[in-house]
Amino acid sequence: MANHLFTEGMTANEEAAPDLLSLRTLFVNMCFIGEPGSRSWVLVDTGMTGFTDSIIRLAEERFTGPPIAIVLTHGHFDHVGSVIELVQHWGTPVYAHPLELPYLTGMKDYQKPDPSVGGGLMSGISFLYPNDAIDLDDRITSLPPDGSVPGAPGWKWLHTPGHTPGHVSLFHERRRLMVAGDAFITVKQESALAVILQEKEIHGPPAYFTTDWQAAQRSVVMLAKLKPEIAVTGHGHYMHGAELTDQLERLAGDFEHMAVPKQGRYV
Repeated sequence: MANHLFTEGMTANEEAAPDLLSLRTLFVNMCFIGEPGSRSWVLVDTGMTGFTDSIIRLAEERFTGPPIAIVLTHGHFDHVGSVIELVQHWGTPVYAHPLELPYLTGMKDYQKPDPSVGGGLMSGISFLYPNDAIDLDDRITSLPPDGSVPGAPGWKWLHTPGHTPGHVSLFHERRRLMVAGDAFITVKQESALAVILQEKEIHGPPAYFTTDWQAAQRSVVMLAKLKPEIAVTGHGHYMHGAELTDQLERLAGDFEHMAVPKQGRYV
C-alpha cells in the first residue's frame, strides 16, 4: 500500500486531444492513443519502473481491454521502466525501430550518459542513470516498414535519430498531432528545478543521453517542417498552437546554439 501511495502521488495526466492522453510518471511522459471506451488503443512508452499498477488502472478506467500494441520511442530506462511487467500482464506485442532492437533484446548497452553537459542537477547525477539493455526477447518486433502504427489508424512513425540510433516519433498528418518522444522536449530536463516546476519551454533532447547531435538536429528540422498543432513530448507539458509552432521553428533554426553543448563526451 505504501508503494502504491508513493507512485500515485508521482503521476499526473493531461488530455492533449480526446484520443491522446499523456501520463507523467515521476519526470517522464507516456501516451495512450485511442478513443475512451475503445477496444483498439495503443500505449506509447511505459515510463519509469514502479508505476505498472498506475498504468494498468488508468488503462482500465479509459479503455475496454488491453492495448493492441506497445510502441517504444526508444529504450532508455525512463521510457521502458514498466514494459516487461505490462507485457506479462497484457500479453501485448511491443514494437520499436530496428536500430533500437539491440538495446531491447539484451544485445547492446547504451553509451554512458555524460554528466558534464547541461549545467543542471539532473545532468550532474546522470552517471547514476541505468544505460544497460533490457531483454524483451521475442516479445518485441520491428515497426512495420510502411510507417504505419499497429492499432492506431492514421498515425505514422517517423525515424528521428540522434537521442538514440533508433528513436522514433509518431505523427497524425490529417490532425497534426505529434508524439515526439525525446526528439525535442518541453522542459529543460537537465535542470532539477525546471523539472520540479515543469517550466514549459521547448528544448532539444536531454543532453546527457544524446550521442549524435547532427542526427538530432536533422530530426528536429524534419519535425518542425511538419508543423504540428499539438505535440506531446517525453518530458514536460504538451504544447499546441502558436506557442508550439514558434518555439519549434526557433529550435530548428538555431539548434546548434540552443541545444548542442559546447563541450562533452558526444559533441
